[in-house]
Amino acid sequence: MSETTPSPQPDAPAQPPLVVNIQYVKDLSFEVPGAPTIYTTLRAQPQVAINLDVQARRVTEGGNAYEVTLMIRAEATDPAAPPATNGQTPAPVVFIAELTYAGVFTLTGLPDNAIEPVLLVECPRILFPFARNILADVTRDGGFPPVLLQPIDFVQLWQSRRAAGAQPAA
Repeated sequence: MSETTPSPQPDAPAQPPLVVNIQYVKDLSFEVPGAPTIYTTLRAQPQVAINLDVQARRVTEGGNAYEVTLMIRAEATDPAAPPATNGQTPAPVVFIAELTYAGVFTLTGLPDNAIEPVLLVECPRILFPFARNILADVTRDGGFPPVLLQPIDFVQLWQSRRAAGAQPAA
């Protein structure tokens, strides 16, 4: 007979440093100010301007759960619209899509200097493909070509934000 010694069992499994608790649409708006006329007068693909922002905040004071929010605004104009008589009026707005997509993340065991880059770079990288898909679907379902966002360099966005002196709400 042989004796076996049971291997030591850890008290608890090691928790990963970043856990995605939930992702959700916090706010979604799609407007077509010129409907239904715009659908018959639009002759060219709309020109779309994109604005993107990332924010992070602690869910509870002293806790390790954070809400990270991607705010995306897509405003499309008609580049082929005839100029106004005074030449000062911008091209007419075709549609405005605004999406606020968020996730709650738990950070465990990270050094203090790593929390900000994880919240403003890694977490948005996780959220972005889902937000991109929602924006494409809503613009397509609105009767227009889908807005397909190009990949975003969140490292560069974070670095430029720090250089500009913006303080993230972590």
